Amino acid sequence: MPTAMKHFMLFFLVSSAVGFTGISHAPATSFLFSSHNNGPSSISVVSSSRVRSSLTATPLVVNGDTSISSVVPNNIRLTVCEKARTVTSVCTSGTLCTTSQSEGIEGAPFGSFVDFVLDDSGNPVILMNAMSMHTMNIREASEQDRGRKMVTLFAQLAGQSGGQDVSRCSITGTIEQIPSSSEDIAQIRLRYSITHAYADQVMDSPKFAFYRLTPAKIYYVGGFGVQSQWVPVDEYQNARPDVLARYAADIVQKLNRDSEEDLTLVAVHLLETPNIEEIKVTSVDRLGMDVRVTNRVSRKKLTTNEYRIGFRIPVISVEDAKSEILKVFQEAWEKGQGYEWEMDDELPGSSVPVIKVAEDSLG
Repeated sequence: MPTAMKHFMLFFLVSSAVGFTGISHAPATSFLFSSHNNGPSSISVVSSSRVRSSLTATPLVVNGDTSISSVVPNNIRLTVCEKARTVTSVCTSGTLCTTSQSEGIEGAPFGSFVDFVLDDSGNPVILMNAMSMHTMNIREASEQDRGRKMVTLFAQLAGQSGGQDVSRCSITGTIEQIPSSSEDIAQIRLRYSITHAYADQVMDSPKFAFYRLTPAKIYYVGGFGVQSQWVPVDEYQNARPDVLARYAADIVQKLNRDSEEDLTLVAVHLLETPNIEEIKVTSVDRLGMDVRVTNRVSRKKLTTNEYRIGFRIPVISVEDAKSEILKVFQEAWEKGQGYEWEMDDELPGSSVPVIKVAEDSLG
């Protein structure tokens, strides 16, 4: 079989925009193949056996602890700035924390549920009622603190499992009313009305006004026990959200619901993890997917580890992501079946970029 056939893959087209069809495992010759062009790309192929010695890598902070951090190739993971910008771009609501001015709780944090959009620099914009408690807190705090209006906006991605196992971001900075003469006010009004249907009914009322939060500090948390760190504001503002951002949650849900068998093959044959108790995908982006694997190491002990499985090329659409994920599934199956392709010095799965990013993160 020609070498190029090693990288061919059965590609199922389904009607759902983010639907996945499980692989029907059979001898490779019975598959309908479609060729994959491995042309020049900014993403280099990193073998799982070489990935830990990659020179183009950055340290990963695991839950604030660098002592157990791995070295992660830059080209199979989003930067923390891209991750933070993705969170704020996908979220359209969050918790606005102001400083209470109410009698008896002066100075205490006061949280309010608010809707928001982002301006072109990634700064949150909030449509606020002059009579809302958070608006009054901001106004009174400004009068008492020489015009200083510090607030924090907390936003969190929706998660299938709930709890702390989702990415989130806190933006702390100054908040100011946007004047009607602002150059981007028309764009903000349009963006807000598209995102929040009720806005058209209230944005022209004298009781409502747009406020812009200008970040001074940004803190990103990637999930429970995975990654947390401060994000440089200028890098956040220049970053772009991931192309799969608005579809990732649905892709993750469908993978975990419909592809348990394929994910188990990935864990056993690509991640080389025996005695699998549970494996689930925790996130997907244009560069790859993150998986959490729990396996039994003894009768009384379970170990949970986080892995990053990279795509060989960055994807630009949901269909591309489906194709790359199915290729990973297929190579795991091929390796499990012991396939070796003639005229190909690479074994199935040997060039799938894989890295362990957190050890025993839940143990």
